[in-house]
Amino acid sequence: MTIDWLETPQILEPHVLQRHGCPIHYWTGGPAGRPAVVFLHGATMDHRMFNAQVPVVAQSYRVLVWDARGQGRSQPIGDAFTLQECADDLLAVLDQENQPDAIFVGQSLGGYIAQFAYLAQPGRVRALAVIGTTCIALPYTRAEVWTLKATLPLFNLWPYGHLRSTIATNTALRPDVIAYAQKAVDQIARRDFLTIWKAVSLAVDEKGIPGHHIKVPFLLTHGDQDKTGSIRKQAPEWAAYEPDCRYRVIPDAGHNANQDNPAAFNAVLLDFLAETEAS
Repeated sequence: MTIDWLETPQILEPHVLQRHGCPIHYWTGGPAGRPAVVFLHGATMDHRMFNAQVPVVAQSYRVLVWDARGQGRSQPIGDAFTLQECADDLLAVLDQENQPDAIFVGQSLGGYIAQFAYLAQPGRVRALAVIGTTCIALPYTRAEVWTLKATLPLFNLWPYGHLRSTIATNTALRPDVIAYAQKAVDQIARRDFLTIWKAVSLAVDEKGIPGHHIKVPFLLTHGDQDKTGSIRKQAPEWAAYEPDCRYRVIPDAGHNANQDNPAAFNAVLLDFLAETEAS
């Protein structure tokens, strides 16, 4: 499947929301009045990472993609960057679009933002799908938390050009997706990257959020070759923890599984959307 990862799909209409020092860029498309599906990209990526999903999903659903603050076109980063702030940005975008609720599809960082949005306003989340993300509610071991936090000083010392290339290479399996990831991360200055990554490192801790569950339809996915953190290790536990979970492993895919194997991921996502709408 040949995908243009570098241009925004022409079916999308651009918008900007000025919020807390940052111009939040987002795009909408698809039939008005249909359920909304909101795609949330991973750290250092941008809205284009869903170019293989948007034209397919927009045939039947209202679609929204964005560049989270500090990434893609949503620069400068603004007054603050936390996952809670990003979740508030997302809910403000929905408010601007007069969209009371939506189905959230988040990859990596986008999956964390979706979980924090659900934590803040669960009534706004009709269903939730994640790609290559871990659970904010489950407790992590001291070693896992230490390892995640230790990456921040490491990244601060790492020559930034080489770090960007390493991020792109480890993000995906397909050469065209790696090339896209390189262009995406190259948009971000070192200082902003470190700010974003600090927020990621604070997403989980040894306590978790006891008693917190995702009580809407939930799709949990990751690539079969995703080597990022504890994603593959934790996924079966997360699937068992949630009351309404469908757990699917995307074959022949790394961290950006929706890009590495769009056909397999799209089939899983479309089934989930149809099931959610029917329920």
